[in-house]
Amino acid sequence: MSAPARLAASPAAGAPGGRPVPFHGLIAIDKPAGVTSHDVAEEVGRRLGIPGPGHLGTLDPPATGLLVIALGAATRCAPVWQGGEKTYEGRLRLGLVTDTQDLAGRVLEQHPVRSSEEELRAAGAALVGEIDQIPPMVSARRVGGERLYRIARRGEVVEREARKVRVISWEWGAVALPDAEFRVRCSGGTYVRTLVHDLGQRLGCGAALASLRRLRSEPFGLERALTLRALAALPAHEAWSGYGIPLAQALATLPQVTLDEAGAEALGHGGGAKVPEAAAAGVPVGAGPRSVVIRGPDGTPLALGELERAGTAFQARPHVVFPWAVRQGRG
Repeated sequence: MSAPARLAASPAAGAPGGRPVPFHGLIAIDKPAGVTSHDVAEEVGRRLGIPGPGHLGTLDPPATGLLVIALGAATRCAPVWQGGEKTYEGRLRLGLVTDTQDLAGRVLEQHPVRSSEEELRAAGAALVGEIDQIPPMVSARRVGGERLYRIARRGEVVEREARKVRVISWEWGAVALPDAEFRVRCSGGTYVRTLVHDLGQRLGCGAALASLRRLRSEPFGLERALTLRALAALPAHEAWSGYGIPLAQALATLPQVTLDEAGAEALGHGGGAKVPEAAAAGVPVGAGPRSVVIRGPDGTPLALGELERAGTAFQARPHVVFPWAVRQGRG
């Protein structure tokens, strides 16, 4: 039986309890303001009939824009797509410091705004490049095994370790102080609200994020994003065919090795698979457990793993095996 046929027919390719999962891959949503990223993912899963969806990179409830939802087996591949550069546009307000670093928080300080537009631009330019950033208390980072935002809800503040992030560019739109519009390109894991806060500290008057919209999370953008309203109006198969990114396509961002039928059989029984030298050409060796897509003879992705050297030959070592690749028995 071919891999696509196994996927359609096997309970192993579905949800717990044997219900088949109709779609495996990603779908981009244009998130509205006022809902959590978790709630958006759950709504997408409900509309498409897929349990346990996940999202790649949280957007705070007031923020809008690109939220990529992982469905089916794609939820096990999330780290593959989470490290890409992000592009945001937003608006900030000078003269305020809040406990959440945005306008939704409690005002801690208010200061007169005496900075000029030129000083604003200079402060933004000083934050371009690799910088140390302390995650905000309202973030989903863990300290001592607990999410920071849960600690913040109790009114507590804890020490947070600074992390290296990279700001690629900071451009300005309309500036009508104390408000200013901006566009930022940055590395994954960068908190824009904290960039705004730190800019305000440089200017000496404070600053808080007024609005935020994510435009891109490489390699994905809003050009193929679906609104929740449009999702609700479409049959599931039309939403998927028009906007979904099947897993085989979504994993094209990674290097790949292609197995023959014997290799696919070995992988399906839980072992590593020999890879011909020609198939290993140009593929990184020992680059990590999700560094390579392992595909079957027909191109179907069977697993994520890494390529290892085995003497003078190569071996594909799976770390995440997709349900349709699993083979029962020895037949």
